[in-house]
Amino acid sequence: MFRLVAILYVLLSVTLAGIAVTAVLSLGHFTRTDISLAALAGAVVAIPFAWIVGKKLFASVRGA
Repeated sequence: MFRLVAILYVLLSVTLAGIAVTAVLSLGHFTRTDISLAALAGAVVAIPFAWIVGKKLFASVRGA
């Protein structure tokens, strides 16, 4: 299950970091600090998402 969560984390962290950076840039914050913090926040938020989605996927595959 760890490999599944790791793969999901890679995909989700890039997606959520990109969404966060896009949101920050659309608000007019163009400093390196704001962009870096938004990317970091997206990567951190992706951890529980990857864990939850991984558990659900793993359970659905194991049950089938």
